[in-house]
Amino acid sequence: MGSHTDSTDPGDAPHRTGDAVPTPTTAAGREGMEALLTRPERAVLAFDFDGTLAPIVADPEQARPHPDAVPALAALAPKVASVAVVTGRPAGVAVAHGGFAGVAGLEHLVVLGHYGAERWDAVTGTVSAPAPPPGVAAVRAELPGVLDAVGAWQGTWVEEKGGRAVAVHTRRAADPQAAFEALRVPLADLAARHGLIVEPGRMVLELRPPGTDKGAALSEYVREVDAGAVLYAGDDLGDLPAFAAVEALRSAGVPGLLVCSGSEEVAELANRADVVVDGPAGVVRLLRALTARLT
Repeated sequence: MGSHTDSTDPGDAPHRTGDAVPTPTTAAGREGMEALLTRPERAVLAFDFDGTLAPIVADPEQARPHPDAVPALAALAPKVASVAVVTGRPAGVAVAHGGFAGVAGLEHLVVLGHYGAERWDAVTGTVSAPAPPPGVAAVRAELPGVLDAVGAWQGTWVEEKGGRAVAVHTRRAADPQAAFEALRVPLADLAARHGLIVEPGRMVLELRPPGTDKGAALSEYVREVDAGAVLYAGDDLGDLPAFAAVEALRSAGVPGLLVCSGSEEVAELANRADVVVDGPAGVVRLLRALTARLT
């Protein structure tokens, strides 16, 4: 059952939620759940956006939260120390697509965009961010030539990420997996020439600056809030650093709970989770169950 330092039977499968608060399959996860339920005023709950709060769609510009996700977050948020969205998207885009601004109950929501390089606070309604890294613009200029050299992968789509990253999506290609594999090395070479890295995901390869990831963003935010417990929910490879951050916090004495928004595409995440739910709809059920327990 992933890399957990506890006595859980390795053959155990992660518990999938129904309407009740689930029992995590690891001792560390059970400790994290207990801390969240008994000391909610010290708990930080953090969520990825795409695939966790919002279903994965072919066109990322059309991604929107599950219809019940924002109401469920708004009902739970006043009962805990803080709720945060941690995403690779630009913070402003995540706020707009998520419909998070001006929602009663989410007056203190924080959105950490671009893996923490940007931050939106509901209290101020503004985004704070450093200047865009120059390597991204250079990569964007060369990207069409690289894609042409690899081959005409019809349906491959390039997503601009506010000048801070560029993502190449293959989900709409004739053969998504073949396109993904063919592009991995050329895009890694392109990124390296300009001081960037490639972050693979679910049929997407993102070129972005090194040194920022969801784990660093989450760890910094947990320290800022002085949290006594943390829950993190994600669905993709980009969420692994956040999982690692929660595991490190556990080792430092801060209880934590790892939730996978279940996907057969990313078994590695599910194997490390304490609780697996069935996608964004399962995340909503978990939020509702937690709210009911804390009422």
